[in-house]
Amino acid sequence: MKQFIVAGIGTEIGKTVASAILTAGLKADYWKPVQSGDIDTGDAYWIRNWVPSATVHPSTYALSQPLSPHSAAEIDGITITLENFKIPTDKTLIVELAGGIMVPLNDHQTNLDLIKHLNLPVILVSKNYLGSINHTLLSFEILKQHGIPMAGIVFNGPENSSGEKFILNHTGLPLILRVNQESEINEAIIASYATKIHV
Repeated sequence: MKQFIVAGIGTEIGKTVASAILTAGLKADYWKPVQSGDIDTGDAYWIRNWVPSATVHPSTYALSQPLSPHSAAEIDGITITLENFKIPTDKTLIVELAGGIMVPLNDHQTNLDLIKHLNLPVILVSKNYLGSINHTLLSFEILKQHGIPMAGIVFNGPENSSGEKFILNHTGLPLILRVNQESEINEAIIASYATKIHV
């Protein structure tokens, strides 16, 4: 039984694609604790389409607006509370965070606090853009500083071999997977990558 949190170095990094591949490859369940906006056609929707065999657990908080969780919750008139998050299964599970590690959940707590609360190892997803090395290393350092175990890293999108090599050497994290820039993501593409993961 393996359970992992998939965390990104920011938003629109490719966490859902990476989560789908890991869900398929590990024959895991999937859970997104907080969904902000796109409740019917959000990340869980894509997991169901790309990995039809997966069990998808409902979000603890499904918020109406595509904003930072604390802002979306405020609009919906609720407060996100860490104690309400309970891992939904003892089976193999992929947990996808909403946004980056320091995204606020309420007035005082962030995704970092949720990671500590769930107490699962993190798989970090990085994507190449100007500044992404810095963002990846900052994400790594804050997880390390707080004693959070990291299972490895996924690189997504356009390849930057020198940047990726530097990140792997600096962090010492194992490479779980490299996902190329694909013109389309579908069930077959997810299944092909699922055979290549190392975790």
